[in-house]
Amino acid sequence: MTATPAPEAATAAAALDRPYDLVGVGIGPFNLSLAALAHGMPGGLATAFYEQRPAFHWHPGLLIEGATLQVPFLADLVTLADPANPWSFLSYLRARERLFPFYFAERFHIQRAEYDAYCRWVGDSLPGLHFGHQVDAVRWSPERDLFEVDFTQLDADGEVEALGRAYTRSIALGIGTEPYVPEPLRPLADAQGVPVIHSADYLDHREALIAAEHVTVIGSGQSGAEVFLDLLRARPAGAEKIHWMARTGAFAPMEYSKLGLEHFTPDYTRYFHGLPEQVRNDLVPRQWQLHKGIDADTIAAIHDELYRRTLHGGWPDAVLTPGVTVRTAGRLATTKIELHLEHTQQGTRSRLTTDAVVLATGYRERPLGRLLAGIDPYMRRDSAGRPLVDEQYRLRLDPSVTGTVYVQNAERHTHGVGAPDLGLAAWRSASILNSLTGKEPYPLPRRTAFTSFGLERREAPGIPGQQPQLTPLAQGR
Repeated sequence: MTATPAPEAATAAAALDRPYDLVGVGIGPFNLSLAALAHGMPGGLATAFYEQRPAFHWHPGLLIEGATLQVPFLADLVTLADPANPWSFLSYLRARERLFPFYFAERFHIQRAEYDAYCRWVGDSLPGLHFGHQVDAVRWSPERDLFEVDFTQLDADGEVEALGRAYTRSIALGIGTEPYVPEPLRPLADAQGVPVIHSADYLDHREALIAAEHVTVIGSGQSGAEVFLDLLRARPAGAEKIHWMARTGAFAPMEYSKLGLEHFTPDYTRYFHGLPEQVRNDLVPRQWQLHKGIDADTIAAIHDELYRRTLHGGWPDAVLTPGVTVRTAGRLATTKIELHLEHTQQGTRSRLTTDAVVLATGYRERPLGRLLAGIDPYMRRDSAGRPLVDEQYRLRLDPSVTGTVYVQNAERHTHGVGAPDLGLAAWRSASILNSLTGKEPYPLPRRTAFTSFGLERREAPGIPGQQPQLTPLAQGR
């Protein structure tokens, strides 16, 4: 069909007369948080948020019954920046007449499905959200001193319905992450009819996985643990025929001590941002247990289920093997999959034949190259070619660009492990709005952690430029 200009875009001249203050690209939890906090701000902001999906959905393939968030319910879209905001989780419960049941349930960590329902309530009610709108390109227009945002309006079947363009002074990129498939398994995951799926699509394939003779789950994080537990509970005792493996050295618990959690505070984010680039690069992979470990309750539930199956003697037909990598993979006959494995500590190799594979191998930030090709010449990058992001979540652009591009969950290399954490969503959104307005519509605390992550820098007393004399803390003999 031939696309026609979108009615909401009207004409280019009319759009130029009313440029937006902020256009959001993508409507996941982070840009939804930004939209919620921007709504009703004193003085008002002209905003629009675009999302190609027809409605809000948060990891629908992993809304396994009973699975909970790893953050408390206070880590909703707005509360940690504005507890009285009408788009809080408690406001959602009140609107659904569920406040008293929630009060008596005494649940600090809500179910994942309930968080999804809460976000959908906000997404269905908040004005200025445009679902079914795919952003195609972002450009800087020096003549207009504005960003141009080209989008395609899609119909209910995902077909092109109309084309449009918006003009804006600022942009917030919240395009999220995409499932990561390890290189050895990509050909199988891409092939039609081969039961190698990412955990992001688990619920769509759950019945087929339960029916498969043998299933292999790969990945040691929370998703892998939840998939393994769900399949284990659904398969008959003594004939489980399920293998769970991971490349990490152990199926390790997530760091959940109270001081450990302070790595997800604004204080730590500021500290991390101030570190040299190479130090940041070295730190992130070493901190995997802060965000890639398994919730202790899930580990306990897995052990309880395995133990229950030993009640009448014997062991469940379930194998749990950490420290293993998949070297290569291929099809065996017409229905089987063969995985070539290597144990990193032993240096031994083996083969595993299975009927289905679930890849709980995590997510990667979506590349910004295609979307931002129009402003790529203006972008500043680090030594690894990644976009530089300042402390206020702004891409560092050439000074000739007077507009601002903010990023959400695309800045782990500059802001640390808290970038994808829901607990920092409201604080980051408030920081962006404070930066955008040049005011402080959302006053933020100066201190958020008991831990002091670095030494305070102070001028040494004495003659300027002269090294101070240091007294040893202890004298050796």
